[in-house]
Amino acid sequence: MDELTGKVAVVTGAASGIGLGLTRAFLAEGMKVVMADIEEAALDDAVVGLGPDAEVVGVVCDVSDPAQVDGLRDTALHHFGGAHVVVNNAGVSTGGPAWTHTPEDWEWVLGVNLIGVVNGVRTFTPLFIDQGEGHIVNTASMAGLSSPPFMSVYNVSKHGVVTLSETLFADLAMVGADGVGVSVLCPGWVKTRIHEAYRNRPATSTAEAQAPSDAAAGMTDVIGGLIANGLEPDDVAAQVVDAIKTRRFYVITHPEWMPMVTGRTRRIAEGADPGIAGGEESVAAGLG
Repeated sequence: MDELTGKVAVVTGAASGIGLGLTRAFLAEGMKVVMADIEEAALDDAVVGLGPDAEVVGVVCDVSDPAQVDGLRDTALHHFGGAHVVVNNAGVSTGGPAWTHTPEDWEWVLGVNLIGVVNGVRTFTPLFIDQGEGHIVNTASMAGLSSPPFMSVYNVSKHGVVTLSETLFADLAMVGADGVGVSVLCPGWVKTRIHEAYRNRPATSTAEAQAPSDAAAGMTDVIGGLIANGLEPDDVAAQVVDAIKTRRFYVITHPEWMPMVTGRTRRIAEGADPGIAGGEESVAAGLG
């Protein structure tokens, strides 16, 4: 899809970070944007901050709910007459040793990071196939191409996004849906608020589950410092726009981190043990 002017994009997690950067980039391309986020106040502020001339509509959405994701498609069709790009970008995180995560941790993170993407794929792919054009961008992470320590729930969710995207790419090719493109975004450190994701923990969780564990709180402090020196969301968004126009599948924002990925595949081929912190794979090079 080399021409984006006049097209319609749907972006989840659009109130801040990469999602807001993508919204700005799409508007600069002459697109209209449905901005979805679970955080209503932040979403309202983002819409207002884009200015009165921005062709956007904000929708509060829990991407783990398939009906609400269907509603994003319906909003795009109703307000703007179509949908041509979807970016399944909403994400949350938690940290700590693998055995310390509660069932609620798994349900929350997988619900947003993986099932949210599944819902976007399920909702928008048939529309794009029927109309003969469209592009699906799924936000994964460098943690979807490696296995940094103390990030098991997040890693599982992002590995799932990568393999879902790769399989979707193959499925579309097998059915001859040549007009539908797929990209998987695998960022490293980006200036986002993902390390503050507990602010959006479901209210139905117990008070204990809503509060981060000591291990998770410690991870939050470490990750917050690394994110502060990360890429600007607008720089990531520019790479995504280029990937859509050129039909590039893998969007690797930090190519200097690729030895972490190639080292992992080499160890698999050699039958060696996985890397650990302090080696090619470390917590300092994993979360996007």
